[in-house]
Amino acid sequence: MRENHNSLNQILVKLFNDILKIEEKFLCRGEFKSLTMSEFHIIENIGIGEGKTMSETAKALKITSGTLTTGIDNLVKKGYVFRKRSTEDRRKVLIKLTEKGENAYNEHYKFHEEMVADTLQEIPKDEEEVLIRALFNVDRYFKKKYKL
Repeated sequence: MRENHNSLNQILVKLFNDILKIEEKFLCRGEFKSLTMSEFHIIENIGIGEGKTMSETAKALKITSGTLTTGIDNLVKKGYVFRKRSTEDRRKVLIKLTEKGENAYNEHYKFHEEMVADTLQEIPKDEEEVLIRALFNVDRYFKKKYKL
């Protein structure tokens, strides 16, 4: 039984680290080499569409408004995001992806789609639900234990 615990610990630690490194290596190159992974995650959270407010984006990313402001300042300078004051409530700042930002979003989305598709390709259908349930358990553990 202890061997299973050790194996699971090793694979989880390796997987978390590898995904972050591989994601950065794949995404932060070519036309997107000026972006950091933090900036990619801000872009991912803003998403394609009508945009979001600064406060709802900071809350979703679990970062402070000041940290998000710094990230958005950089993304505006790089041409990935634009911001404007809400016409209904001047206190609200709206952020939206530019065309360049949408291209970065799509590249990030494609990375995750390929990762999931390739993972599931190797797993029999009846084992997919077991994998998903196990990963939800890991997620629930972190949220409960560390109050995320």
